[in-house]
Amino acid sequence: MPIITTSSVARRHHDERGSTSIQMTVLMPLLFLVVFTALQAGLYFYGRAAALSAATMGARAAAAETGTAHDCEVAASAFIAGIGDVLGSPRVTCVRTATTATATVAGATLSIVPGLSLQAEQTAIAPAERVT
Repeated sequence: MPIITTSSVARRHHDERGSTSIQMTVLMPLLFLVVFTALQAGLYFYGRAAALSAATMGARAAAAETGTAHDCEVAASAFIAGIGDVLGSPRVTCVRTATTATATVAGATLSIVPGLSLQAEQTAIAPAERVT
């Protein structure tokens, strides 16, 4: 059985000094990458949800008995303006036929990464109201 002396224990602890700094140098960039990726994904899906809500509002406005494609564009644009800067450069496209109203909203989602511009596009379709 080997004899452990105080000097051998002190030498072993002395040899491991600074290992925590090296571990943090390696692990912190990976941790930041995971956190920022999760945040960016959340912002992208938030932008998609906002685009879908705006498209739904527009399709409902156009699907009304006296609704038009212009009513759709006004309703969707007003919804987007009311929620703030969730979608950058929003584009609203509406089509009203005799049986359906279709609204498409597209725009750039928020980004925490400089230079990254993710686009979200959502479409909503509603049946047109008719009096028979």
